[in-house]
Amino acid sequence: MNPWIALVLAGAFEVGFTSSMKMAENPSASRWWTALFWVSVISSFALLSEAIKSIPLGTAYAVWTGIGAVGTAIIGIVFFKDPATFWRLFFLSLLIGSIAGLKAVTK
Repeated sequence: MNPWIALVLAGAFEVGFTSSMKMAENPSASRWWTALFWVSVISSFALLSEAIKSIPLGTAYAVWTGIGAVGTAIIGIVFFKDPATFWRLFFLSLLIGSIAGLKAVTK
């Protein structure tokens, strides 16, 4: 698998495990969300481990956490009514630009 694809998928699974933690607060559905949390954690770390075989560790970690942070913030805004202030969106945009920049300068 292409290491960058593995890294993007790892970041997506990070969004899955953070969102699952939030959803597990509901006692009636927590069992399923807890299971999804563990599937997402294991998948995320396995894919990150695969990606760092080819991508420098610092770059991979920064991209992985950046995807997780931006994705989780978007999930929070869309599904959990987190505030979408100008400054929050501005800094999330900077984070996206930084992730793209890391990809552009990494061989």
